[in-house]
Amino acid sequence: MPESDFRASAVAGSGHPTSSMSAADIIAVLLDGYLSLDFQRSDGPRNDHLIFSKGHASPLYYAMLKAAGAITDDELLTYCTFGSRLEGHPTPRIPPTDVATGSLGQGLPIGVGVALTGKKLDQLPYRVWVLCGDSEMTEGSMWEAFQYAAWAHLDNLTAIVDVNRLGQSRETMLGWDLDGYATRTRAFGWHPIIVGTPPASTPKPSPLRRGNYSVSSPLPPRPDPADYWTGEPRW
Repeated sequence: MPESDFRASAVAGSGHPTSSMSAADIIAVLLDGYLSLDFQRSDGPRNDHLIFSKGHASPLYYAMLKAAGAITDDELLTYCTFGSRLEGHPTPRIPPTDVATGSLGQGLPIGVGVALTGKKLDQLPYRVWVLCGDSEMTEGSMWEAFQYAAWAHLDNLTAIVDVNRLGQSRETMLGWDLDGYATRTRAFGWHPIIVGTPPASTPKPSPLRRGNYSVSSPLPPRPDPADYWTGEPRW
C-alpha cells in the first residue's frame, strides 16, 4: 500500500502521502484480519464500516481499495483528476465510502451514528472502525462523540487515533504525548490502548462494555524533524 500511496500522489502532484504513510501499517493490519468487509459486495448490511475521519489520507484509502481488489491500478492513477471517482477526500462516489470526510472532526461523530444504528435500530453485528488524525483531536465535535459513545455503550465502535505529531503548519498540541490522549479519552469513559509497537504484533481488541480506543504511534520521533505545511509538494 505505501507504494500505491506514493505513486498516486506523485502522478497527481497533489495529496498527503506522508499523512497516509503514518497510518499505512494500521490499515494493513485491519485489512489483513480485523475488518469484516466484502469489497465486492460493499452494500451488504452485515459489512463492517471503515470511516477515514482524517479524509486527507485519501491516497492510503485508495491504496487499500486497490489492495482489496475494489479498484484497478489504472483507476488508482486517476487520483485527483477531473471526473475521477478518486477525489482528494473520499466521497460516497467510490464504494464502500459511507460519507465524505473532507472536514476534520466529523468522522467520529458520524461513526457514532452508524454504530448506534447497528446496535440499537438495525441490530446488526457489524463493527465501525474510525481512523482519526491527532490534529482533529482538538475539535469539540470529537469529544462530544466520545462522550455520547460511552454513554450509549457503543461497544461496536473502535476509534483509532493516528499520532504522527504534525498538524497543518506546526506540531500538534500534544505532540508525541500518547499518555495525554489516553488520559483524556479515559476520562470520557473509553478504554484506551496505547500501541507503541508495530501494529502487526498487537492483540485483536476485545469487545468492551464501552468503546474500544487505540492510540497508534507506528513511527518513533525523528531528531530535528523538518516541519512544513501539510500537502506542500516535496518532490
